[in-house]
Amino acid sequence: MSSSTFPDDVSSAVLRRMKEGGFDFTRVHPIEFYAIFPDEDRARMAARNFRGESLNAQVSARDDGAWHLQVSKVMYATHEGIGDFEQDLESVVAPLGGVMDGWGVTQEITLSHPWQ
Repeated sequence: MSSSTFPDDVSSAVLRRMKEGGFDFTRVHPIEFYAIFPDEDRARMAARNFRGESLNAQVSARDDGAWHLQVSKVMYATHEGIGDFEQDLESVVAPLGGVMDGWGVTQEITLSHPWQ
């Protein structure tokens, strides 16, 4: 992928950094999407929309009294796929008074040993 593959936005910058860091785009990964809600009830109502074979949703309290929703989706890390899922998530989050708070992925580090 060349840098011109991604439009110039925040997700594109993250995907470029992942590529530069050697991220394996050929495999599916759990990608975490985040939203913040003013109360636990609304966060849990949103979470109920995201349960399934490749989805996991968790709700937790934040130090500032708000509530954090983390939705993990196993998928390929593509700009289009991430953008589409962010739109789906926002269509549930916004009507419940929540706001989107970005996305991320944990990159596995593979260590190679000189004796191997």
